[in-house]
Amino acid sequence: MINRKNITQRTAITTSPSKSSRPNSPAFDHTACQPCGTNTSNPGTISPASSNLSSNSDNNNNSSIASPTPNQHFYQPASEPSRNTSSTASNNTRNIRRSSSQFHPKLITSQIIALQSIHYLILSILIQVNHILFGSTITIDRIFTADYINIWSAEGWVDGGAILLSSILGSVVLAIVVEKSKKCLDFAVTLFIIHLLLCSMYNGFPASFDWWIIHVLGLIILVLLGECLCSKVELRDIPLL
Repeated sequence: MINRKNITQRTAITTSPSKSSRPNSPAFDHTACQPCGTNTSNPGTISPASSNLSSNSDNNNNSSIASPTPNQHFYQPASEPSRNTSSTASNNTRNIRRSSSQFHPKLITSQIIALQSIHYLILSILIQVNHILFGSTITIDRIFTADYINIWSAEGWVDGGAILLSSILGSVVLAIVVEKSKKCLDFAVTLFIIHLLLCSMYNGFPASFDWWIIHVLGLIILVLLGECLCSKVELRDIPLL
């Protein structure tokens, strides 16, 4: 028979661990649970080590803010003069456009008188040249009448060629005096109308078909070549004072 006393003793031995079997656990340190920088003796004060850590972290933050990254760009005050010059240039161009768009009767009248006078001066010089080269007579009728213009004869083409050449040279004068391509047509037509009025006052209205062919052809040359030259003048750089 099984001895119950022995069984109970065995179970008691297995269930109750001995003191020698327990590991020697170290004593629990309450200071290890304190947060960094607090003093256990005086909880309201901060230890010097924590103050050093906080100062070091502040210095690191300041250095990270002050030290620029390679891709970081800063405002350069040296770019301000370029902006100022660009603004002054735009203001100058605006003032020039405003002044050019305004109506100046004295300026327009003086331009018309200058173009008309230079046109007749060029014709007079060319008539002198024709007299030297071809032996033609020198008279004012070659300018204000249609008696010497004939496209079917060589002698008539002497005066006709002088009128066409005066239109070519007049386009250069138009670019110098007017300097605006959009105004070339107006000044050229004004020049033709004034010349037509003076011819009508001098010797009656010109009824010769040859006279109209030569003068209309000269007007077309004056307008087209004058607009081309004036556009080149307008594309030049505006000098900044």
